[in-house]
Amino acid sequence: MQRSMAGWGSGLVGVVIFSGSLPATRVAVHGFTPLFLTSARAVIAALLGGLLLLVLRQPLPARRDLAAIAVVAAGVVVGFPLLTALALQHMTSAHSIVFIGLLPLATALFGVMRAGERPRPVFWIFAATGAACVAGFALTQGSSASLQGDLLMIGAVLLCGLGYAEGAALSRRLGGWQVISWALLASLPLMGVAAVAVWPADWSAVAAPAWAGLGYVSVFSMLVGFVFWYRGLALGGIAGVGQLQLLQPFLGLGLAALLLAEPVSWTMFAAAAAVVACVAGAKRFA
Repeated sequence: MQRSMAGWGSGLVGVVIFSGSLPATRVAVHGFTPLFLTSARAVIAALLGGLLLLVLRQPLPARRDLAAIAVVAAGVVVGFPLLTALALQHMTSAHSIVFIGLLPLATALFGVMRAGERPRPVFWIFAATGAACVAGFALTQGSSASLQGDLLMIGAVLLCGLGYAEGAALSRRLGGWQVISWALLASLPLMGVAAVAVWPADWSAVAAPAWAGLGYVSVFSMLVGFVFWYRGLALGGIAGVGQLQLLQPFLGLGLAALLLAEPVSWTMFAAAAAVVACVAGAKRFA
């Protein structure tokens, strides 16, 4: 029980950190292109993760773990950030939340397939209801549909769910921060080339808030958040703790309202309350 509670607490910290990604990204794209932001944050996080591995003298991963590390890198370092950045060129951020609401379900399904978890049947009712609440909230905010954008978001959700489940299972052997650090290093050559290819033409035109946004998504969204997130999934269970992701859109919108003075509607509070109830139910039956 204590191990499970520690997992849920660690997972919640990870979700809170990830929730700052949306406001930080909105600030950062005023100075950087989405493609550069995606690649640069991975490069910066990889250098920090590599330094940690070197300073703390972590052993190289076993050969049997290399495929799993590649899956994590493809899912959460490259695939999800890149596909969502491309998708947002064809849809509004409100419409993208419809698909983000499906991410906890995808994580739970991959937890069953990749980690052998077996949540009780009632769990799936709460998980599906929570996803419906997030999707319904997003649809009330207005959206613009695009087949290309929808397909990109579906691909992003599937890759991310797989990367979360695979990384959580691997964290039980290597540790959370080690997994994300090795995954970042595995993606460094590709993301380094991409960053150079879309290098900003005029660095002097980049304002301080954009640099701050890049710093946040690089250090916290790509590294520190995963340390807590993978630890939470490994200790508390992939399917159950993964439902905490349902809170992320509302936490992100709340931070945007607090930091960027964006409006908050009563529907957000109502949907958030319903999601909290679903997360509590999922926790009980996970």
